Amino acid sequence: MRLRSLLYVPASAPRFIAKAHERGADAIILDLEDAVVEDQKDAARAALAEAVPQVCRGGAGVFVRVNAGRRLAEDARAAVAAGAAGIMLPKVRRPAEIDVLAAVVGATAVEVIAIVEDAVGLLAAHEIARHPAVAALCLGSEDFATETRAEPTAEVLRLPKLLLHYAAKAEGKRSLGLLRSVADYADLDSLAAAAAEARRFGFDGATCIHPSAVAVLNDAFSPSRDEVARARRIVEAAAQAAGDGTGAFLLDGEFVDLPVVTRARMVLDQAGDQ
Repeated sequence: MRLRSLLYVPASAPRFIAKAHERGADAIILDLEDAVVEDQKDAARAALAEAVPQVCRGGAGVFVRVNAGRRLAEDARAAVAAGAAGIMLPKVRRPAEIDVLAAVVGATAVEVIAIVEDAVGLLAAHEIARHPAVAALCLGSEDFATETRAEPTAEVLRLPKLLLHYAAKAEGKRSLGLLRSVADYADLDSLAAAAAEARRFGFDGATCIHPSAVAVLNDAFSPSRDEVARARRIVEAAAQAAGDGTGAFLLDGEFVDLPVVTRARMVLDQAGDQ
């Protein structure tokens, strides 16, 4: 499953749920946490049975962002029972919290996206990423800034996001996010620039809170035609060079060795090109 764009949809909003499958997002996140007021949380959970199959009609994967704490068990069981592909677990501080979730859902194979939202979780990021149930990490930017008494500016968020990113990559897991907050979605040009920057750093995709951002993220986290064409030429030239017993060579005046070939293969993999 590609995760270039993950669109948050309040699980308590039928009118947003009805159109979610039309948005083109790689994944829909049905949110039971911050987007749902306290007195609607039970009803939103109960509605997952209909909402999950509804939002995946366009082929998107479905994640449910559950509530941490006392609501976790019921939220997680309802998400799994409804057929969600994965669970977004907020406020993760230690791997033991992933163990609690895994115990709740039993042997059911669901992917966990761990959301780190404070300094304790950030400093434990490598151990969290190492957990076998964790498929991806992301930083809860607004909460992280609040918990650390900071402002959610790009300057403030850059270091924690990169630390979390490298923790994920150290364990071969996906890293989701931009090197800034996703709260400002109205300036699509700025969003596109931030997404392109994130891809250069190796991020796999990002969440968004408005449908207008989906196409921007899908484009930014996908290789361009020129990138794919170049990657194909590199891989083909590498195969020819290997046949001649050469591991490094020049292509169009550029030195090509194993790391360059590996990156080219990654581009083709991202593009679905074999």
